[in-house]
Amino acid sequence: MEELSWDNFLKVEMRVGSILSAEVFTEAKNPAYRLMIDFGAFGKKKTSSQITKKYKPEELIGRQVIAVINFPPKQIANMMSECLVLGGLGENKEVTLIQPDSAVPNGMRIG
Repeated sequence: MEELSWDNFLKVEMRVGSILSAEVFTEAKNPAYRLMIDFGAFGKKKTSSQITKKYKPEELIGRQVIAVINFPPKQIANMMSECLVLGGLGENKEVTLIQPDSAVPNGMRIG
């Protein structure tokens, strides 16, 4: 594992956001959902998230998640992904979302 400097860590914008919409992303190569997430003052961002093994789209609406919002946009199938939702990755590549244990303002920085 490569060590990370404190200055590099401070460059990563991990923020809390609320999922506004979640739908099956049929165009994606791997099973995924297309999410729209509200990051408060940082705006609404869309992303593709491979979280289909543990979650159904209707369970995700309103859920707060943690995402990196300062990666450059990335083309995924026919969509530009604008953030990266974070989660724990299990042995079978199932993702368990990281989220606050109580409601916090959208856009709150994680540090």
